[in-house]
Order: sequence, then structure tokens, then C-alpha cells
Amino acid sequence: MKYVVILGDGMADWPLAELGNKTPLEVAKIPDINKLATAGQTGLIKTVPDNYKPGSDVANLSVMGYAPEKYYTGRSPLEALSMGIKMDENDVAVRCNLVTILDGKMIDYSSGEIRTPEAQEIIKTVSYKLGSDKFVFYPGVSYRHCLIVKNDRNVCNSIFTPPHDITGQPIENYMPDGYMKDEFTRLINESRQIVGEHPLSKARFNRDEIPPTNIWLWGAGLKPSLDSFQECYGLRGTVISAVDLLKGIAIGASMRAPDVRGATGTLATDIVEKVRVVKESLKYHSDYVYLHIEAPDECGHQGAVKAKILAIEMVNYAAKEIYKYLSKGSEPFVIAILSDHATPIATRTHSSEPVPYTIYKSASPANSGLKHTEADAKKGVYLPTGQDLIKTMLGWNV
Repeated sequence: MKYVVILGDGMADWPLAELGNKTPLEVAKIPDINKLATAGQTGLIKTVPDNYKPGSDVANLSVMGYAPEKYYTGRSPLEALSMGIKMDENDVAVRCNLVTILDGKMIDYSSGEIRTPEAQEIIKTVSYKLGSDKFVFYPGVSYRHCLIVKNDRNVCNSIFTPPHDITGQPIENYMPDGYMKDEFTRLINESRQIVGEHPLSKARFNRDEIPPTNIWLWGAGLKPSLDSFQECYGLRGTVISAVDLLKGIAIGASMRAPDVRGATGTLATDIVEKVRVVKESLKYHSDYVYLHIEAPDECGHQGAVKAKILAIEMVNYAAKEIYKYLSKGSEPFVIAILSDHATPIATRTHSSEPVPYTIYKSASPANSGLKHTEADAKKGVYLPTGQDLIKTMLGWNV
């Protein structure tokens, strides 16, 4: 038996007046997803437990079968795993974005999705100027980097705000608060001279690209400890994603996390190559493949309606190709399609309501008669936790 999860990050949304009071899922051309939804089990799934923020960290852990109440220690530590950073028990990892702040407002949480080589050079300079025995900076991918605060578990009590939650807003009310607030505020403020005046930042400005101006800190947490996915669910697993967060979850769960050429986490990602790696993984390595497609979430954060629709259609392409591939084989298979959370265009940040899901089983179609939309999903089968997805895929009682 083969199992595939196709996760369109932030794919779910709210009705938009400019789309005739329809959602991007309702407007997007997704005939292949809807074919599976109609012939499968479709409904709503609650991926974010009560009292948790609707982040991709919590939601993807949940969907992958790891109850956040037991396993979640913060976002940045999972990314640190993917980056090969060795954390001691009392170290705290903090996400370090390269952002664009102008006239005191958060203009862009990703510095125009800055290219990795440029970003890494800028962070190396930040590390040279601001790094110390206590603060250790590590370059990552695009705008996503990591700060390790050494030997101080109390940093988990610091209060940080994700930059994508405050796009267009003044930052003064969202600076770090609580434990060590003055030190973290100093790092952000002092980074302006280092980041904003960096030759590579100025070069982006001269090319009419959005330049980074500062670092921004958020997502603190302790070293994670996940049980083996194979021991939990009896399946050899692979996670295919462009982002360190998902790769970190995979590494922590002793799953494969191959690098995919051309995978960017944006609308420009090489979806053809990602699908090819899915097929290769199913053929040679794994019984379970988790394909994570970041683009719908990025477009939601940017408030880009047309781009989000295109990103959703990219997810449909993946569903079509994976279904065709599995149908040619002799093994029965299960395909699940869902969002980890909604990223409404109207708010440009995450929300925590249940999201549509579809589970198609080749050996026993459920014939829901529903489409994969927010409205139709309300008529289907409700799953109260993210972990119920894999349990339903496996046929366990939920």
C-alpha cells in the first residue's frame, strides 16, 4: 500500500468580493482534486488545537500525526534540525527573518523573497557584527535564518510576533517583550545599519528589488524530540518540501528529506521536479510521501489573489500526476489533499478554523459527491484533530 499527502500550505481562504464572493479554491481550476474529492471522503479537519497559534509548525506536526500537545517545542528548533544546527538542552532557537521596515512599518516579511546567496552573505555580516558567545547566527534559505541563544531556557518566555502577522503595520507595538526584551530589541535596531547598508541590500534597491533593512526575531523554542515516524505508523516516510521547517520535522521523525533541485517555496518552484521526486521516493524508498507546497501560503501573505489561484492550480497538477502514476501500478493507494491552515487574502496571515480535506482510497472509494471547497467540506465528515488524517488513511478507528 502506498500513501501520499499533498499539502497546499495556506490553501484554504475566505470568500472575496473581487471573486464574486467565492474563495480562491472555488475559483481555481482544480478538476483533478475535485475528482478525488467526489470519489473520496471529504470534509473539514481541525489541524490547529485550541490554545495554539495557527502556524505551519503546529499544523504540519498535527497533520503528520504528531500531537502538538505532546511534541511541539517551538518553530525555530525544527528549522534548526534541518539546518544541521546542534542544540544543547538549554539552548533556545529563534527564527531570524530578513525583513523590510520603512518609516517604522513592516513592509515585507521576506525582503521580496530575497535570493539565498545574497541573504546568506548578509547574515554572515550580521553574525560578525552582532554575534557573541551568547548569540550565534546561522544562515538559512532565502529570508529564513536562525539565531541560537546559548544556555538560557528562559528565552522561551520572551514574547515575539511573527512578521507576516503585521505586514503594513507600525512595528513599535510588536517589538520583543518580556524576558530579555531590551537585548532582542537592541539586536533588531542595531541590525538596521548592518543589513540596510550592506552592499547587497543596496544592489537590490538599485535593481528596483525590495531590499532587506533589518533582522526580525520570532518563533523561539527548545530542542525538539520526535518519535520515529516508522515506529509510530509502520511506514517508511519521505517529506518533500522547499522549507527548513518541514525538513526539520522529517529529520526529527527519522524520515527522508531530500533536497529538490529548483524547489523554492514560492510560485516559481519547480513543481515538475518535486513531483518527479515523489514518484522516485514511492518507487525506491518509501511507503508514505508528504508533499508540501508552500506557494499558496506565500501568495496569501502577499495578498496576491491571482497568484494564489495559480498556486492552488499547481497543487492540482501535483494531484493529477501522482494519481496517474499510482493508478498505473499494481498496489492499492491512498491520496490525501488538504491545507495545513487557512491564509486568508483579507488578513494576509494565518487563521485557525478547520480546513477542507480529501482522502481518496483506490481500494474503497467513499463517493462523497462533494468538491474540495470550504463550502462543500462543511457537508462532509469532520475530523477533530490533525492526527485523524493519517489514522483515517490507515483505516484506524477515529
